[in-house]
Amino acid sequence: MMHKTFLIAGTVLGGLGVGIGAFGAHALRAMLTASGRMDTFETAVKYQFYHALALLLTGILYASFPNKYILNAGYAMIGGVLIFSGSLYILCLSGIKWLGAITPIGGLLLLAGWGFLLAGLLKKG
Repeated sequence: MMHKTFLIAGTVLGGLGVGIGAFGAHALRAMLTASGRMDTFETAVKYQFYHALALLLTGILYASFPNKYILNAGYAMIGGVLIFSGSLYILCLSGIKWLGAITPIGGLLLLAGWGFLLAGLLKKG
């Protein structure tokens, strides 16, 4: 049933991406523009969306090719979105600059997720 967890996570992250993106574009536009953080906010939303779709794909692939690499891909992508996009959202809303230092950890998890996905697809058997 792990594939269902990834499908649910992808769906939730995708839906939240729509809401957060709309909120940023409308309710937060003036604040984000004034602080010079609109591009950062948009990057967080984009990566959340990309990886929401990737989690849907991961859930589908895990149902067909269950192995530890694809399982790890899903976990890495969930963690990566939470840390990468989450730290950027908090940075944009709070101005706490040290959060930018943890954003790359999320990026590394996202990269690891893609690497695990590749390894899972290349796995024999």
